[in-house]
Amino acid sequence: MRKAVFFDIDGTLWDFHNQIPESTVKAIRALRKNGNYAFICSGRTRAYIQNPALLGIGFDGVVCGCGTHLELDGERIYEKYIDKDLALHTVETVRKYGFRPILEGPELLYMDDADFGADPFGDKLKKELGERLVTIADHYGSWKINKLSCATNDADREGCFAALDAYYTYLIHNSSVAELVLKGHSKATGIEKMCEALGIDRTDTFAVGDSVNDLEMLAYAGVGIAMGNGTPDAKAAADYVTTDLQDDGIYHAMEHFELI
Repeated sequence: MRKAVFFDIDGTLWDFHNQIPESTVKAIRALRKNGNYAFICSGRTRAYIQNPALLGIGFDGVVCGCGTHLELDGERIYEKYIDKDLALHTVETVRKYGFRPILEGPELLYMDDADFGADPFGDKLKKELGERLVTIADHYGSWKINKLSCATNDADREGCFAALDAYYTYLIHNSSVAELVLKGHSKATGIEKMCEALGIDRTDTFAVGDSVNDLEMLAYAGVGIAMGNGTPDAKAAADYVTTDLQDDGIYHAMEHFELI
């Protein structure tokens, strides 16, 4: 029976400097050569999954935006946008409570320099996204987005979360960063939809991740694998903990489960 393996990007496939271990490339290519499926499964939206070295590894598809966008064999098979009125309400609300938002879509990300002009992450986005990064202000109200990420330092987090609780699930990375994902969507729901498209059972799936937005997929998959460099919560949610990303973690995990 063919297995399907779903890989997070940041902290799993590559490090903060976008460095991918050669052993990871080797493992994923061997995995597919053995007749199994390999998918990216990321909180990033599709606009932010463009790196040639990453995509050049070779994947059967992409589950991204925390389950709001799915591609199989180069074809888009599912898309969920935040509708226009809710998007406007959301941006106005997060700003009211002191959040600095980044709006994330399949073609573009939206960020204002007034919010991130002096932030190293803003510089990273500009460098990596180029023309795919535009301003919130210049496209006000016409955004095509799947989710948001927000800088929440010095903001009224609890007040904002309460105000938008009817619409979003919150993925809280730390005291300064939170993701807002439409209710009913997660990496786990993305895996579920991909399994339906492939005609395979969830028991034939593996999920590999390292952080808070991986918890649901680690619990949902037939086997959840946490990276050695993962957070304590990710390790607790997993069935197996491999070595660190830079210590051939993916290769060791694929070898352990006899997928390569």
